[in-house]
Amino acid sequence: VQLQASGGGLVQLGGSLRLSCTASRSTLDDYVIGWFRQAPGKEREGVSSISNTDGSTYYAESVKGRFTVSRDNAKNTVYLQMNSLKSEDSAVYYCAADYGAPSLQSWAYSWWGQGTQVTVSS
Repeated sequence: VQLQASGGGLVQLGGSLRLSCTASRSTLDDYVIGWFRQAPGKEREGVSSISNTDGSTYYAESVKGRFTVSRDNAKNTVYLQMNSLKSEDSAVYYCAADYGAPSLQSWAYSWWGQGTQVTVSS
């Protein structure tokens, strides 16, 4: 599975961004998709995950109520809508895929896309 994360950029404090995760030669609705982020000097953190069976979604406590993960199967894309962005949301964001149950643990995912940088400025 070859994943591509996109949509990052520079945004002001309190602003919004929508990240996209797409795949070439694979159908994303065959997989659980997770979103992760890693800030300089910090460990990779699970942000959100979405099931490929019942559409259930999961979020880290730090983003609950601000981030929304969704699928558009017609576009073979998974989105991460990020609102009310804070400076601590600045990081490189990755999408990942695997079979099985949704998880916010990086070890649960076999396939990873390249990251997209999100920078929140004050």
